[in-house]
Amino acid sequence: MILAIDQGTTGTTCLVFDAEAQLAGRGYREFEQHFPRPGWVEHDAAQIWDVTQAVALEALDDAGAGPGDLHAIGITNQRETVCVWDPRTGEPLHRALVWQDRRTAARCDELRDAGREPLVRTRTGLVLDPYFSATKIEWLLGNVDGLRERAEQGHACFGTIDAWLVFKLTGEHRTDVSNASRTMLYDIVGGDWDDELLALFGDIPRASLPEVLPSIGEFGTVRDGALGEGHDGVPVCGIAGDQQAALYGQGCLDPGLGKNTYGTGSFVLLNAGDEAPTAPPGLLATVAWGIADRTTYALEAAIFVTGAAVQWLRDGLGVIERASDTEALAASLDGNDGVYFVPALTGLGSPHWDPYARGTIVGLTRGSTRAHLARATLEAIALQTVDAVRAMEQASGQPLQELRADGGATVNGWLMQFQADVLGVPIAVAQIAETTALGAALLAGVGSGAWTQSDVASREGERARYEPRMGAGERSALIDDWQRAVQRARGWARG
Repeated sequence: MILAIDQGTTGTTCLVFDAEAQLAGRGYREFEQHFPRPGWVEHDAAQIWDVTQAVALEALDDAGAGPGDLHAIGITNQRETVCVWDPRTGEPLHRALVWQDRRTAARCDELRDAGREPLVRTRTGLVLDPYFSATKIEWLLGNVDGLRERAEQGHACFGTIDAWLVFKLTGEHRTDVSNASRTMLYDIVGGDWDDELLALFGDIPRASLPEVLPSIGEFGTVRDGALGEGHDGVPVCGIAGDQQAALYGQGCLDPGLGKNTYGTGSFVLLNAGDEAPTAPPGLLATVAWGIADRTTYALEAAIFVTGAAVQWLRDGLGVIERASDTEALAASLDGNDGVYFVPALTGLGSPHWDPYARGTIVGLTRGSTRAHLARATLEAIALQTVDAVRAMEQASGQPLQELRADGGATVNGWLMQFQADVLGVPIAVAQIAETTALGAALLAGVGSGAWTQSDVASREGERARYEPRMGAGERSALIDDWQRAVQRARGWARG
């Protein structure tokens, strides 16, 4: 059996797959979100490990996996989130700074004004934005008492969530190329941490960063009962950031194939082949995965808040009890009655890259109800995806023929139909919604010799298909009004 650990922004999912890559066991738990100041988002790394360990054991128990049954482990994770810990004790030295965190926006402005963005763009394929890890590490080094001295003495390790989990499971300080490519410190062509970028972002000690390995291969073996009785010595054989894992899990192994994952945020990725693409305006170039000495690249559009907006309706406003309530509420209306919600709760990502944008609801009247909020939230998920796809089409010069979709929100039939309508192309929904976890399992299976790349490419996995039904005039009107709403949200926090 293969254990896939999918450590996400709001919870951890663990799935167990059998020898035929069929789902055999599952576990899931959410964990606490911390918002110490407006625009700041933190996680307790110790709690993430505790939850991950518990959920992994639940999934193994659900699958009936006893000693000797577990063949390998794959990890996929929320990207860009930074952990820091003491390698001697394994204890965190500060809360993790989450990818959604905006506290370093002014620092990014400063570097951009100093003309440093071309260097970042050329070396990493990314943009100067607080979304990525580099300025988070710089902030920790400058604001946590004694941390720089610890790091210089080898008593502090930095890493994205995958590196934290690998350390807790195996004791090794390692990451994979896909996660390294999201730090804004990694040269995606040269294939190593970049000394000029380490110096630019506050002289980050190279030794405090993890060893970078290909996405497929052994990262270490489980130690000291980290997964309970009988699983010591099981290898971690596959790692990729959540969006790259979803691209792999969707079987997008050839250039030109792409997908959108609907999770806390939404991410459109397009396989760009073995040559690092020049990142066009509004988009990112990133490492998709590495296998031996071969690197596959992707173009990416990153949307920060989609599923998180539904969670906000539930937990922040209390207007729904369950995320699934939004489907019936949206369907109860014949139209949106001019109500739009721009969920820029942590700024806007692709193609706008505006860390100062903030959540905005427009078009409210006395007749607006919670159904309008629910519908506006679902529409915003789809309309943000339209913005991202249009930017990708413009960059590639090729119109989208089909969008492969995965993630938790794909169970919402109303949303998937609306997405097909406003994009004007079919939506092919993956058979397993948790394609990120499936991708991690497939990476680990290939890495451990259980499966081959051909096995991954030949998998069939379409659960549902949605054809567009909306007329061009209605589609155009919705998108035009959406764009007006986005302009109201832009730059709000700048004043």
